[in-house]
Amino acid sequence: MMAQDKPFGQSEYAAQGNVPALRRGLALLGVLARHPGPVSAATLAREAGVPRSSTYHLLTELQAAGFVVHLPAERRYALGIAAFELGSSYLRHDPLERLAGPILRRLVDETGHTAHLGVLHGRELVYLIKERPPQPQTVVTDVGVRLPAHLTASGRAMLMHLPKPQVRALFPAASAFVRRTGRGPRSLAELRATLAAHERLGWAVEDGHVTAEFASVAYPAFDHGGRPLAAISLTFRHRCTDENDRSEKAADIECGETWPDLAGRVRRAAGELTTRVGGLPPAT
Repeated sequence: MMAQDKPFGQSEYAAQGNVPALRRGLALLGVLARHPGPVSAATLAREAGVPRSSTYHLLTELQAAGFVVHLPAERRYALGIAAFELGSSYLRHDPLERLAGPILRRLVDETGHTAHLGVLHGRELVYLIKERPPQPQTVVTDVGVRLPAHLTASGRAMLMHLPKPQVRALFPAASAFVRRTGRGPRSLAELRATLAAHERLGWAVEDGHVTAEFASVAYPAFDHGGRPLAAISLTFRHRCTDENDRSEKAADIECGETWPDLAGRVRRAAGELTTRVGGLPPAT
């Protein structure tokens, strides 16, 4: 397990006294990694728990090494190219797939259904892992396949944990809402209603939106900042009733089916992956 008690960059580093410069520098990088944009030195010092004078010295060193970029016009700092290269090297080692693989295989053994690990790429869902039972049923998903995120349970599981402005930026017009089977959100308003229904439920579902007569349940794993990192899903055969047979109460949760038993297993698997990557669930 790679669990850690506190997120990378938290101020406990500075509370220990005589903290090495390396830990203070890592704390500053951790704060930068958690913010969506450039950050002022004062904010960095406060959130990392590093004295202001030490913060400027460390930022100068990190800037010289390429891990930090200073933006003079904004009086803020951002991650530099060296941080990007480090992150790219991390991805080349496929740690997420290596950590998630055993979890998905166990999930398949427990349920007898196909399990996936997917990540968001823009408004698409990209599948990184697909684990199948001994007698799998044919579905369109496979490793490397990209599908519209708003149609998949995995995509929705992550979208419902993103800020609303980010979701709006991903789906700026009706043309973004492609459909495969005649089902699924057709507008930003419909997508928001679907995501809100999933939030109330506690996990994401889809029924016949990707492949007719197949359904999925999904839940995300989170990074150290509580952001959705990837999603684990189970896909299985299920025939949704006609639109005319759907009750008003069930209309925003696909065909009224939510599969809580399967969802519970998926949530536990996603929670285990969150722990393994050193992540934290979002604050409730």
